Amino acid sequence: MASEKRTALITGSGRNMGRGMALHLAESGYNIVLNGSRNRDACEEVAEKVRGFGSEALIEMCDIGDRDKVIAMAKSAIDHFGSVDVLVNNAAIRPDGDFLTTSEEDWNKVYDTNFSSAFHLARACLPGMIAKKWGRIIHFTGMNAQQGHAGKAAVSTSKHALWGMTKTLSKEFGRQGVTTNIISPGTFPDVDADVSDARFQGLLKANPSGRLGTADDIAAMVDLLVSENGGFINGQMLQVNGGVVNQF
Repeated sequence: MASEKRTALITGSGRNMGRGMALHLAESGYNIVLNGSRNRDACEEVAEKVRGFGSEALIEMCDIGDRDKVIAMAKSAIDHFGSVDVLVNNAAIRPDGDFLTTSEEDWNKVYDTNFSSAFHLARACLPGMIAKKWGRIIHFTGMNAQQGHAGKAAVSTSKHALWGMTKTLSKEFGRQGVTTNIISPGTFPDVDADVSDARFQGLLKANPSGRLGTADDIAAMVDLLVSENGGFINGQMLQVNGGVVNQF
């Protein structure tokens, strides 16, 4: 069933930043494909709010680290709405593990979840975007991918790989009206729940903006990227961290 509205697929959209992006885009008139791996109740709660904005919500529960399931999710979304116009690769896992002790199995699981899922989803969604001569692909990285992070070897390298894909897709598909960008968030209390209170206080003190991030900060950046005013922003890493990391 094709829809005249544009459709956004957001991985990890049952809570935190993903939830915030889903609600902002629904309020802007987008139909939303919600994704979670376990907590369907959370996705149902977001779906109800999406429908309250007059948009349609489709829930696709799957582990995005599973190749077959993530491809099936994309097919289901495209079959239902006709196309996916905005793809937001938000979901990720962030286990600890240094380079020498991370097992090959754990390394592959991180890559399958953080990188390969974005590859499969982009491959599935791009033909529809190209046909419409309009599309937005938004990846999420992190400060540890830019600077490296001892003790999170697989996470840092998988997230940096997304930056490489971002630059490549921007050059291959920019002329077809498809922009690809990557957002690098700072510290967000809702997301970084494993960080100690003492560490949070240190991060808060070190942030030039005098505060930590919120889901609304991320949603505001996504709002810009999907707008017509954001159409000339392509192939960029966009810092949303209050100034704690600067990029030349």
